[in-house]
Amino acid sequence: MYTSVLSDDGQHVAISSADSTTRYHAIWLRDNAHDAETRSTHNGQRLIGLGDIPEQLSMSAVQVDDQAAHITFQPEDKTISYPIPWLLLHAYDQPAAGLHGRTANGIEPWGGELSAPRADFFDVQQNPESLRHWLANVARYGVGLLRNGPVEDQALMQVVDLFGYVRETNYGRHFEVRTEVNASNLAYTGLGLQAHTDNPYRDPVPTLQILYCLESSAAGGENMVVDGFRVAQRLRDENQEWFDVLSRYPAQFEYRGESGVCLRASHPMIELAANGELRAIHFNNRSATAFTDVPFDKMTTYYAAYRRMSELVDDASLEVSFLLQPGECFIVDNTRVLHARKAYSGTGKRWLQGCYADKDGLLSTLACLNAAA
Repeated sequence: MYTSVLSDDGQHVAISSADSTTRYHAIWLRDNAHDAETRSTHNGQRLIGLGDIPEQLSMSAVQVDDQAAHITFQPEDKTISYPIPWLLLHAYDQPAAGLHGRTANGIEPWGGELSAPRADFFDVQQNPESLRHWLANVARYGVGLLRNGPVEDQALMQVVDLFGYVRETNYGRHFEVRTEVNASNLAYTGLGLQAHTDNPYRDPVPTLQILYCLESSAAGGENMVVDGFRVAQRLRDENQEWFDVLSRYPAQFEYRGESGVCLRASHPMIELAANGELRAIHFNNRSATAFTDVPFDKMTTYYAAYRRMSELVDDASLEVSFLLQPGECFIVDNTRVLHARKAYSGTGKRWLQGCYADKDGLLSTLACLNAAA
């Protein structure tokens, strides 16, 4: 059973159940109305602008039942109904946010204890519920593996087709990862690679990366993933000043590994949203160039923080490793999860194909699958 209390000036209303109370402002409610005159019944987009809402807006009456709150606005003399579940889902009357560096709802930081979400390629391709479960885990943890996929050229495109679209770059729609002589990128050698996020020299960076194994007979070459959000939280817990300096001042990144390409971008290594939530990690020692946006009196602190972040990235207790076999692949949220590779020998063969995609497509597909479930 729900009850309501309208303020004397009609500017906000409190809606209560037996165990909670949430308050809503008149302007917020009117702006978020879903009646046919305010929002398109076809696509949900607003049909009016804020200027179409009276500046002297108020609520003159509120009636609440178990299903909805029915609110009358003045001077329009217009009554609009708001489903109670929708109001509760979008409640903003909450305690002030805590420390900078918290994660958004639905995001779960992890360390070496994680069992990376795995699924069967053909199962997720044919079964919407299996796909929904796998995508939900990728959204939650920022990483997911698929096994038993086809061992054929560009099979990774079928992975992207599960949820979105390839993001083409100067590397093409996809890129080959195997040993080369005089390689244009260290990823194409047998050297080990420190855990990193890809392409921080782009703005915006690709938000998803897929790596698909086609051959794996060389010794070594295990892939590793590290949750950059857990790294950032560990750094914050150890030294707030270090966390603050890496989240306040941007680092510079650059790539000039091929003719006709010179990519440059600046991002803080720990990127926060305006509300203090962790938004992205940008960490790639190979692509970092001279830091020029850090004040002189902060540079020593900045490098101390950078060093400690690098140590945490290399901390074996925070990494999850696996050796891909032909027909297996993994996907990472490139704004959060760092990936790495151990060195492998010059004998045998190791061939992976990679490509980029964007997280909005994955989250859109997941939202549609959730709605249909």
